[in-house]
Amino acid sequence: MKSTRLLFRIHYLSSPTTKYFYQLNSIQSRCLLHTSLPLMSKDMTKMNLIEEHPHVKTMSKAIIQHKQSDDYMMNHEIYSEKELSDIKITHKKFESWHDRVAYGAVRTLRFFFDTFTGYLHPSKEIQHSHKTMTEQQWLRRFIFLESIAGVPGMVGGMSRHMKSLRTMRRDYGWIHMLLSEAENERMHLLTFLELRQPGWFFRGMVLFGQGVFFNAFFLTYLLSPRICHRFVGFLEEEAVITYTRCIEDLDAGKLPAWLTLSAPKIAKNYWKLSENAMMRDILLAIRADEATHREVNHKLADVGPDAPNPFLIQAKQAGDPSALQEH
Repeated sequence: MKSTRLLFRIHYLSSPTTKYFYQLNSIQSRCLLHTSLPLMSKDMTKMNLIEEHPHVKTMSKAIIQHKQSDDYMMNHEIYSEKELSDIKITHKKFESWHDRVAYGAVRTLRFFFDTFTGYLHPSKEIQHSHKTMTEQQWLRRFIFLESIAGVPGMVGGMSRHMKSLRTMRRDYGWIHMLLSEAENERMHLLTFLELRQPGWFFRGMVLFGQGVFFNAFFLTYLLSPRICHRFVGFLEEEAVITYTRCIEDLDAGKLPAWLTLSAPKIAKNYWKLSENAMMRDILLAIRADEATHREVNHKLADVGPDAPNPFLIQAKQAGDPSALQEH
């Protein structure tokens, strides 16, 4: 009844007003189709929606015929077997007081994080006597780690986006890369959630941890982006160590349930893994991601927040056409 009355009123509106309603409906349809269509199944994309809305027919066909089925995902690395096996544990030497402050913050955060997740970091003194963690304990650690690790990239991208709006200047390639990093960490989390669903207490701790860390990192980023990127670089160094130890435990037979555990479909699609990919392949890919974030954030801290994206410059020098786009 309400719909009938609305149509009746629109019918008797003036011509310019009627035209406005049709334009508004067209914009809403295009936005909905653009954001949701990549998530639909192949059957859903064949609905009669296109015929009912001829003004989006061209755009719809272009989206449906897109070569990548996951084109709503941001760019991320796909690694070769050699790249996965060549990941090494590294540590950047201190060069300034910024580095010491950042590393001190990482060690403090790690102390509380290790205590909460029951993780005992190996050292020279306890190399052969550390407590072996189970599969569930590793998952608990990974889920909490990734729920926090997705914060810095989003905060950095958001802060630089707002700065670009305020100053009315270009960002020169930082925003997209930082947001891509945040999404990459979120995909790590979603992969592990396929293997374990946390309880209410764990989710409450994640909520508390995110609230504290987000605000602290945001305020620090406003004061010194260099410290924040160095902090993330050191944090990713620790993440590489953690995943390396987990892989070593898996290879040593200490995690028997994961020896025959197939990789979730979401991981196979995201990292383009083979159909027979196993849990070890996921850990290798995630460790490679963390190593990439390690190098990226250390480099960003080196060049400073006012410099163009150094990786964008490298891509331009290598002749990558996509790197020539405006940022």
